Amino acid sequence: MKFTKAFFSIAFTLTLIWMLQTKFGPVPPLGKFLSPADGFWQNAESKHILTASTLKLPGLQGTVTIKYDENRIPHIFAQNEHDLYYAQGYVTATERLWQMDIQTRSAAGRLAEVAGDQALEIDRYHRRMGMVYGAENSLRAMMADKTTRQMILAYTDGINAYIHQLGPREYPLEFKLLDYAPEDWKPINCAFLLKLMSETLAGGSNEFAMSNILKKFGATTTDDLFPDYPSKEDPIIPVGTKWDFKPLPIPKKPAGFLAQMNGEVKRSVKEEGIGSNNWAVTGSKTANGYPILANDPHLDLTFPSIWYQIQLSAPGMNVYGVSLPGAPCVILGFNNNISWGITNVDADVLDWYQVKFKDAAKNEYWYNKQWNKTTRRVEVINIRGKAPLYDTVIYTHHGPVVYEDKSKTTPHTPKFVPVGDALRWIAHDESNELMTMYILNTGKNYNDYRKALTFFNAPASNFVFASKGNDIAITPNGKFPLKFRDQGKFIMDGSDPANDWHGWIPFDQNPTVKNPPRGFVSSANQSSTDQTYPYYINWQFAPYERGKRINDRLAVMQKATVDSMRLLQTDVYSIRAQDMMPALMKYLDATKLDQNQLAAYKIVKTWDKNFAVNSVGATIFSNWWLEIYRMIWSDDFGSKELQANYPSMDRTEKLILQEPDSKWFDNIHSPAKETCTEVINHAFVNVIDSLTHKYGQPGKSWQWGAVKPMEIEHLTRQEALSSGNFESGGTGSTINALINGHGPSWRMVVQMGPTVKGYGILPGGESGNPGSFFYDDMLKTWQQGQLKELLFMQSPDEKSPRIKTTLTISTKK
Repeated sequence: MKFTKAFFSIAFTLTLIWMLQTKFGPVPPLGKFLSPADGFWQNAESKHILTASTLKLPGLQGTVTIKYDENRIPHIFAQNEHDLYYAQGYVTATERLWQMDIQTRSAAGRLAEVAGDQALEIDRYHRRMGMVYGAENSLRAMMADKTTRQMILAYTDGINAYIHQLGPREYPLEFKLLDYAPEDWKPINCAFLLKLMSETLAGGSNEFAMSNILKKFGATTTDDLFPDYPSKEDPIIPVGTKWDFKPLPIPKKPAGFLAQMNGEVKRSVKEEGIGSNNWAVTGSKTANGYPILANDPHLDLTFPSIWYQIQLSAPGMNVYGVSLPGAPCVILGFNNNISWGITNVDADVLDWYQVKFKDAAKNEYWYNKQWNKTTRRVEVINIRGKAPLYDTVIYTHHGPVVYEDKSKTTPHTPKFVPVGDALRWIAHDESNELMTMYILNTGKNYNDYRKALTFFNAPASNFVFASKGNDIAITPNGKFPLKFRDQGKFIMDGSDPANDWHGWIPFDQNPTVKNPPRGFVSSANQSSTDQTYPYYINWQFAPYERGKRINDRLAVMQKATVDSMRLLQTDVYSIRAQDMMPALMKYLDATKLDQNQLAAYKIVKTWDKNFAVNSVGATIFSNWWLEIYRMIWSDDFGSKELQANYPSMDRTEKLILQEPDSKWFDNIHSPAKETCTEVINHAFVNVIDSLTHKYGQPGKSWQWGAVKPMEIEHLTRQEALSSGNFESGGTGSTINALINGHGPSWRMVVQMGPTVKGYGILPGGESGNPGSFFYDDMLKTWQQGQLKELLFMQSPDEKSPRIKTTLTISTKK
């Protein structure tokens, strides 16, 4: 009996030890994770910070001084550019190593190596869409240029200097959670981050759904409901701007352009408000007589933040702003002479081509009336705990065949043949966007700004500019394909050369404006130009409301200050409500409402159209409008093949305001014939009844901040590492576009002048370590809509009470 008990005791102990050292699915080995020596306990940081420390690292050419301020923002002073980028790589890795690693793995299609087969489909998609192929091409261009090559190599060496000094106990928390070790950084990782940004801002598509809409409704209806230019617009380049160039001939639209292609791939849905705002006002409209520039890029908000705040100073350079962790330079920022900011253009630089293969071997595809050879690229996807997956991707002259193994009839072949969907994407081309950033970081004037933009291919961006020389400008910039109108609106026939891209819009013919008479420039992802611009950039852009509100405010602004810009960045007034409320209230019959509905009617009737935190009217209007939108379009466009690809909000507004007798108000699934009046009234009743059921009678519990979800999530989606839901104003169509976990990822205002002053705030902190006091120390300031003055130091000897610690790095002999 004693022997049996001893046996089971030993067996249980051995089993427990084995279990504590073994990873089960997403659960890390608990023994390692809980270990006092190497586990998560080691990631807790002390409040005590050394005021000065020294460090020796291999490969430096001189001494680097790093001053850390009260928010742990590094101000790096180096004696040469090599050491500057080396130090940038090193300090960024100390705070954001896991973020850099996991985002690179995502872009490279390597998540399954650490997460197992649950990440396999994401990896396979990224490999098939050519993320690795595009990064390799971009790296080739970067390494061919001496300046960017040295920059990348120094930055890489700095990151690896940090990695090489780590032991398991010093690994960032997420490495311990996922039970893997950091690997050496490679130069191509810098390119992967740029590809990831291209995917975020220019990697979506609804061409498959649009092709099915065309097939179902025909060209006339499709053109009517999905027009090339919205009915309301306030474009980025002011209306009436003259185009001082002779445009290239526009390619002719082929006769078979509207041939019906099959679209079965799920569309990428882009939520309203994911975009950005930027603007600059000239000195004649400011209090100090010098321009002011503002920028707030709207992206998914995460812990750690997508941006890392930093100052970089070396001979010939002194720049402050935010960087992308994993890439050198400052991406958005200012120096002593100029400032710049970026928003997304929404250019159509990603097109799909349906290609026909000769046979099941897929060694040849039909193009230009002959069979052409395909090429192949074998993607090896390693999977944790399993054998690797070898995925062979076929390439045509368009690019990778992302989706294949489909057999169907085509417009040119009545029999069933193997068909695939090939991707032509600007992110596949060679490019060197880091040179753009380097020139801006060191730039002195408008000419440097223009030179910098010539290197920027993707993602196409609206670059706003201001200088202490009192110049302001904005340029929707990128490498834009020369296209016929609507090219890329639908899946195209890959066999017809007329559907190929036909060259490029010359850089100096990209739309741009400098020092316009109105005294300001701005963008909010709306249409780049009015319809007089001779080239086609895209058929759809963000709704006009944010841009309209910005322009309305800036047009009347005088003696503007930094605080004027801060208040505008946090503005929550709804142009959509301004446009639509009179019409909606006209149709609403208050005599047929019950007590709760009537109370809600009275609230929304007197609403000031601000999506403020404590606004009940905002909750009513938002839900009412979305229900109207759903009721109009869901019956016609909600089917599986059309993928709920509804006509735009702009087209819906036009329908209500100008076409109240339209057939689209009728629900095809009901025997009755619904009208505009009935849809608006039923939508209101439905929404108020639903809100009453969920939140009780109209009142405080209906306030916008309490009703709408808003959380900043950790990249692992672990609730304990996220912000939790918090109240916030704004919505996707307001300037302060906070909704569903995305919004202003960095707010920046720069006052130009003899002494440049910058102000900014991140929604979080500098550190990626949840155990750090600098993980979310700036979040509350951001939530309150405030900015912090940025400590823009001019030398390492400058005294400031905000500097809390100094790190001196020299070379290790």
